[in-house]
Amino acid sequence: MRHRPHNDCPASPGTARYGGILVLSKSQLGEPVIIPFADRRQAGKKLATQLASYANRSDVLVLALPRGGVPVGFEVARALRAPLDVFLVRKLGVPGHEELAMGALATGGVRVLNEEVTSQMQISSSAIDEVAGREEQELKRRERLYRGDRAAPSVQGCTVILIDDGLATGSTMRAAATALRKMQPSKIVVAVPVAAAETCADLRNEVDEVVCGATPEPFMAVGAWYSDFEQTSDDEVRELLRRTVCYQPDSSPLLS
Repeated sequence: MRHRPHNDCPASPGTARYGGILVLSKSQLGEPVIIPFADRRQAGKKLATQLASYANRSDVLVLALPRGGVPVGFEVARALRAPLDVFLVRKLGVPGHEELAMGALATGGVRVLNEEVTSQMQISSSAIDEVAGREEQELKRRERLYRGDRAAPSVQGCTVILIDDGLATGSTMRAAATALRKMQPSKIVVAVPVAAAETCADLRNEVDEVVCGATPEPFMAVGAWYSDFEQTSDDEVRELLRRTVCYQPDSSPLLS
């Protein structure tokens, strides 16, 4: 287990301290939030309380970004009695400058391109197709790894809660939301336990609702707000997906 180092710098009222346990003055719902979270599972349980209005609804689907978002999403889905699945996103890197994204490829074969980047760098359609082809193979490999032979769920007409373990720049979540929008859900809710305040504000212009459990200042990094931020394994992702209990219309709520 990795423990975060203590930082003796004082925190101003209503903020959080790196490695310290402080009570934030308010969460999005006006309630205090204690961080760091013990781990992703605990963070998911806390986040679920802010999503209680989506409990026991047949139109709700929880999609988690693997791998770190899956333990969070598992607890949210269990609390809401909603089905859980993964939503994979692969960056499309500029040929020769792979660290620069020219777009993204997502579950279902949805491709999102940054037209400004492709135009400025004069990237041909054939070059884009070549990169996308490679990433599509990797995306399909990962989907088989996590889902086996099970098909990806249909999101058309659903309220989709898109989950990750936190947001720093939000680039992956933004790509996921953009790709998901092309699949015609009725509503997209982005929900994370902790995030940079500016990133949360920016995302509100791109999706229907954003729930950020805590927005500590200064933010620094997602892992700073977890006592245990060990990497989630592929085996854990598969096991949590296997254990997910789908929504049952006659079930009583798990939230209390």
